[in-house]
Amino acid sequence: MDFKKIDKILETAPSFRRAQVKRFIFKNLIEDWEEATSLSKDLRALMSSKFSLNIEHQRSESKENNTTKELITLEDGFQIETVLMRHEDGRNTVCVSSQVGCALGCDFCATGKLGFFRNLTANEIVMQVLLFNRLLKKEGKQVTNVVYMGMGEPMLNYENVINSIHFMNNKDVFGLGARKFSISTAGVVEGIKKLIKEPMEINLAVSIHAPNDKLRTALMPINKKWNLKQLFTAIDEYIAKTNRRVMLEYTLIKNVNDSLIEAAQLKELARNKLCFINLITYNKTKFYAPPSSAVVKRFADYLEKHRVAFTFRQRFGHDIAAACGQLARKKK
Repeated sequence: MDFKKIDKILETAPSFRRAQVKRFIFKNLIEDWEEATSLSKDLRALMSSKFSLNIEHQRSESKENNTTKELITLEDGFQIETVLMRHEDGRNTVCVSSQVGCALGCDFCATGKLGFFRNLTANEIVMQVLLFNRLLKKEGKQVTNVVYMGMGEPMLNYENVINSIHFMNNKDVFGLGARKFSISTAGVVEGIKKLIKEPMEINLAVSIHAPNDKLRTALMPINKKWNLKQLFTAIDEYIAKTNRRVMLEYTLIKNVNDSLIEAAQLKELARNKLCFINLITYNKTKFYAPPSSAVVKRFADYLEKHRVAFTFRQRFGHDIAAACGQLARKKK
C-alpha cells in the first residue's frame, strides 16, 4: 500500500472527497471498497481498480489468546512478521517490524540469523498497524501502543520509522499520541542522537543483554562499533536533553548472562540514571535456552536488594514463535 497514491488518484476531486476516502481506510477500517457505501458507485470502482485494500497475511493465535501473529507477504514477495499483544490492563500493543531481516547478527536472535534484505517503507510499517486495527475493530477495540521491536534494527531505517510515527500520530489517521510509540535499538548511537532532536516525545528502549563489553561483543557484534561506554554516553545525553526515562532491555539467557556477577555489573550500569531495566526471560530458539525460574528469581532479588528499578516483561506468544527474538521470515 502506498497511501500517497490516494492524493494522486483523486487529484482532480475536491479535498473533502480525499478526506472522506482516507476516513474509510483509517477510521472505518474497511477491507473492501464496496463497504464505502456513501461513495458513488463510480468512485468505488475507481478506488477498487487503483488502490487495493487487500493485505496478504496468514494469522496465528496463541493458546493463551493474548497474542496474534501475522505473517505478511509484501508486494515483492518478501515476508515479515508482526505481533499484537493484548494486555490485562486493556492496552493493545503492536510490535512492528522495520526491516526484512536484520544486519546486526545478534547471536541469540532468530531474525539476526536471516541476514539483511531491505528496509521497510513507512507505508509497510503503517500497514502492520492497520491490519491489527481491522482485527480489533471486530472486538470494539483499537491499537493503543506501537513498539518498534520486531524484525530489524529501527535506527538503521530511521527516516521510514519516524515518518511512520508522524503518519500514525495524525488525528486523521490513528491519532496515537507520541508517548504511545517506543523505538528499541540494539545500540545504534547515531540513531539515539537523532532521536534526541525529535520534537515528538517518543520513548527509547535500548537492548543491553550483557553488562560488560567482552560478553556483549560476543552476543551483539554492534558492540564492536559502539561499546558500552559510548552507548551509555549517548543514553546520558538523551536523558539530559529530554528528561525522559529510558528502558534498558536485558534478556536472561541460561548460563550466558544470568549469574550474580552479571547482575552486579548491570547494577553499576544503571546506577543513578533515569532508567529502568526490563528483564526478559529468553524465549527458546535452537541457539539458546531460558534460565530456570530459581535463577531468574535470584537475579531479580539481587536487583531489588540493591534498589535497581526493574520490571518483568510479560511473555507473549512463545508458543507460536511470536515472542522476542523468535521472528524469522523473509521469503514467501
